[in-house]
Amino acid sequence: MRWCSRALSAASVAAVLLVALAMLLFTPGPAIASQSELVWQPRPSDPAALTRMYDLNQSAMKAAGAPFAKWTGHGSQYLAFDARGNGRVVEVFGNLAAANRIAVLVPGVSTTADNFNTGLDGVRDRAPAVQARALYDATRVAAPGEHVAVIAWLGYDAPQGVGRTAAREELARAGATALDKFTADLAIMSPNARVTVIGHSYGSVVAGLAAASLPSQVRDLVVVGSPGMGVSRVADLHTSAHVWAGQAAQDWIDWVPAVQVWGAGHGTLPATSGFGARVFGTNGVIDHDHYLAPGTQSLANIVSIVLGRDSLVTGPNSVALPIQASG
Repeated sequence: MRWCSRALSAASVAAVLLVALAMLLFTPGPAIASQSELVWQPRPSDPAALTRMYDLNQSAMKAAGAPFAKWTGHGSQYLAFDARGNGRVVEVFGNLAAANRIAVLVPGVSTTADNFNTGLDGVRDRAPAVQARALYDATRVAAPGEHVAVIAWLGYDAPQGVGRTAAREELARAGATALDKFTADLAIMSPNARVTVIGHSYGSVVAGLAAASLPSQVRDLVVVGSPGMGVSRVADLHTSAHVWAGQAAQDWIDWVPAVQVWGAGHGTLPATSGFGARVFGTNGVIDHDHYLAPGTQSLANIVSIVLGRDSLVTGPNSVALPIQASG
């Protein structure tokens, strides 16, 4: 009978642990409120408004001290900055006022204002500023005659660590509301521009939840290293934008369960065939962080998408075609 008692005791402990895990993952979190920092408002009739906002944010970053002060100068352009909490930073590469192609990069888990320019644990290719700069530089090489701007947009509270908040959508929903507002403001400023939203990792959840309310100027949604977009298929995004997905074979995101149960999980992985996204190749991407690294097939493909050169986008296991420069 002793073995039976021990078995029952072990089963009881396991049941308690399962209940605790279920409570941790499946109990809804509190509503997430947006920070109330002062941010840019579009003023199409005032061409100097952007410059004034850049100057104000540079001053705020200098006043905030390390690490932000050393990021200022050298032609840097910050559209938003707030050091409170995990922070908010929105950096612009290129002439936003004149751009007819605009890309908005939405980062994922563990991104904060502090590591916006350096990357989580010093992995520079994960830093939104580094990724956006790489994309901007690549578009300039591919199409020097195009007016392109790339925006690194940390306009929401990203989950800190791969845990409960990363498995749920509360933070992504607040981020989606902010992303809808930001892209609507871009549309007011540049109604004729073609906008591409790029979500990396948990940033793709934000993009997916925002999709139905994005302005018509957003022609393309690109997700890389995505755990899901909050739906099981493209049609459920209710967007007219083209939906693209890339996932490297070496990316651990492939191990994420493609489920949504009691508020946990983000649905079907977008790079799987049943989802319905346009899947592009990612040769050269060595992990979860390097989708926008120079020399990768994924960067070349995203450049083609941003430039509206869909016919040049190459699929998985194919060699990336050289992008012809346009005059």
